[in-house]
Amino acid sequence: MSIDTETAARVAKLARIKVEDEALEGLAQDFNTILGFIEQLQEVDVEGIEPMTGVTPMRLKRRPDGVTDGGMQDKVLSNAPDAREGFFAVPKVVE
Repeated sequence: MSIDTETAARVAKLARIKVEDEALEGLAQDFNTILGFIEQLQEVDVEGIEPMTGVTPMRLKRRPDGVTDGGMQDKVLSNAPDAREGFFAVPKVVE
């Protein structure tokens, strides 16, 4: 696949990038270079290769997913200007 200057101008417009007419030829060449790299990657045989998230094989640290109240109600409410019965107290705004 080859990108011409018209296609490069259209891509620039879709990306909302202002490109001067003189720079379109260089942009088209850059696009063609990128597409060439992609074509090279398409040629690599990856059959049976496990996908990886990083270059160092390691498991993510995990913790049990338990719902708690945080155990800090007193600490949290200590910053409140007005707290009653374990909750934030706010002025009534709807009548």
